[in-house]
Amino acid sequence: MSSLPIFVKYLITFFISMVPIVELRGAIPIAESLGLNIFIYYPVAIIGNMLPVPIIYLFARKVLEWGKDKKVIGKFFTWCLEKGEKGGEKLKETAGERGLFFALLLFVGIPLPGTGAWTGTLAASFLNIDFKTSISAVTLGVLLAGIIMSLGSKVVSILGWPGLIAIIAVILILICVFIFKGKNKNKSGH
Repeated sequence: MSSLPIFVKYLITFFISMVPIVELRGAIPIAESLGLNIFIYYPVAIIGNMLPVPIIYLFARKVLEWGKDKKVIGKFFTWCLEKGEKGGEKLKETAGERGLFFALLLFVGIPLPGTGAWTGTLAASFLNIDFKTSISAVTLGVLLAGIIMSLGSKVVSILGWPGLIAIIAVILILICVFIFKGKNKNKSGH
């Protein structure tokens, strides 16, 4: 792929960032491996990742509602609706009404499997979060995920496998610290 014209490499980054599940979490490391400029690939990946968001918000739930009573797809669409509604209610209980914006922002922004703009936007529609708030939270989350992935990709490109192992170790340590803090907080009754 190194022989491809530079414009094509940026187009690849743009289109990969639009793909569900992969999104910019996959596009940014690929852009970095193609030797692209971070100051160009970052906004290209952000725009590509955000382009489907309004469409998802406005139509995905409607498509699921429409298909829930169809013969071939009904069971799957019903399952998606029930899962989304249950997940949304659980998030509301945990985050509260005022915390939903930040919960959605972090859900989209922390690059873990199953999180991202597509899933976050669908969740926002299930939570009946208004369009402007949803788009704002998802946009900030995508910006955060882009920063995390860009920094991680840069470190890995500079340090190689030891850099990747170091990043994973730091993330695991942070997760353990947060879990430990949460358990201690619950034990002390606060």
